[in-house]
Amino acid sequence: MKAGEKFVLGSIAAILVFSVARSLLHVKQDHERDIPYYSTASREVAERANEIYRANGCKECHSLWTMKDMMESVPAPILDGIGSIRDEAWLYGYLSSENPQSILPSRLKKEYRMPSYAGLPQEDRRVLAEYLASLKVKDWYLEQTRKAEYEKLTGKEYKK
Repeated sequence: MKAGEKFVLGSIAAILVFSVARSLLHVKQDHERDIPYYSTASREVAERANEIYRANGCKECHSLWTMKDMMESVPAPILDGIGSIRDEAWLYGYLSSENPQSILPSRLKKEYRMPSYAGLPQEDRRVLAEYLASLKVKDWYLEQTRKAEYEKLTGKEYKK
């Protein structure tokens, strides 16, 4: 093989490697834009709510900001996108209820059922409700979020 041919083949190989690497990076960037969850909360509300979330052990049953399968890894529904399903007033009432199961029945084992947070200070319940209501999901993912919450809580097949 002549030197000129080696140069041409080497150039073609370099172009191919560059093109493949560029396309892989482009796919990764598109995937990052497709993350379905977002929050509309202010930084202050998010920070305070996360403090309350950690202090009350909510992460033992729920998770936030996860891309895992919605049906795995935690016993109770994942909270990402809950604000697209429930509004702030509903969430505040649920958090304030002496018996949350009377509002939203659950098939979860007793140790994983939502406890009452009626004993939390009213301001903490308001901050949590505001933050949870801010956890939105993009429209294209909303039906999947509703389905996962319904099926996890009831054990029944979701019908639109």
